[in-house]
Amino acid sequence: MEVDPRINRPHYLKSKSLEKGTYIRIGSTNRLADTAIINELQRLARLETYDEQPLGDLSSEAIDFRAASELFLEYRKLKKSDLETLKLTTKHQGREVPTVGGVVLFGKERGKYFPDAWIQAGRFIGKDKQDILDTQEIHAYPVIAVEEAFKFVQKHMMRGVEIKGTRGHEKWTIPLVAIREAIISAIVHADYSQRGSPIRLSVFSDRIEIENPGLIPFNLTLDDLYRGISKLRNPVIGRVFHELKLIERWGSGITRMVEATLNAGLERPLLEEVGTHFRVTFFSTPSKTITRPKRDETDLIIINLLKNHEGLSTQQIANKITLSTRATRTRLINLVESGLVVKIGSDPRDPKKKYYLIK
Repeated sequence: MEVDPRINRPHYLKSKSLEKGTYIRIGSTNRLADTAIINELQRLARLETYDEQPLGDLSSEAIDFRAASELFLEYRKLKKSDLETLKLTTKHQGREVPTVGGVVLFGKERGKYFPDAWIQAGRFIGKDKQDILDTQEIHAYPVIAVEEAFKFVQKHMMRGVEIKGTRGHEKWTIPLVAIREAIISAIVHADYSQRGSPIRLSVFSDRIEIENPGLIPFNLTLDDLYRGISKLRNPVIGRVFHELKLIERWGSGITRMVEATLNAGLERPLLEEVGTHFRVTFFSTPSKTITRPKRDETDLIIINLLKNHEGLSTQQIANKITLSTRATRTRLINLVESGLVVKIGSDPRDPKKKYYLIK
């Protein structure tokens, strides 16, 4: 039987009712949709998203404007009127009220209204969750939570020193750029309408798992994600992350994860739907058949620049290849991870650090 898609979704078995007769496909199985998924399908039919919805019982004062201003300060001065432009607030029944995305991002009492909007991080001793070594609950604003979760991974992930020529540099078992992208993606794409579980970050002896509530957006498949096709679940949260330079461009996160891991000689990340959650797994074991993506033209230009100059900064390279500083830094990190380039500086945050081609 073929059913043509219609505006009045979701389709359901009339004899069983909407609540008991709506089914969705997860992998190779059919599942009965719960209330949260039914609501999401209805929003999709209305071309609405959950994080843009108004919270009519609250006032605009529910947004911590001071915290938002401090986070934006590096890029621009935030004005009160920007809250509505960014859809952190919206007009509702003649009043300015916060949106779901506004409260998730900067709500003064975000834990009260969204008790699961936090990150549960754990370091386990072996390959399962039987023995836990360390745990951390991260309840900070999402923009700050990215850095706290990233530091937790750096604290517990294995690394060593790899010698190339006469210089040595740190080599992590899993590329940091890939892990950072996965943490950001989990926050931006989480389904905050679900109740019962936070975003989870699990570090094992052989892998790292990052899991967020919410299936992949409807009409997409896991293969689509591997090909770089994506759909933003939370445009309010995504827009703010983009303004704060945490997202370089839409839909490129998984592509960067895959490229970074393959360049490091590891298996590509495993993307899967588990129950009503989405999980990314990074493996620290080398790939049995190492496949390295071919260098594109921009990477080759960077390599030639470094070949003709004795050390260049990120900004110097960005100016020459006409990319943003963050996009250039991502490419340089990939080149470092692949053993073609080394960065030299007094510490990781040294503003004078430069990149050199390994001869």
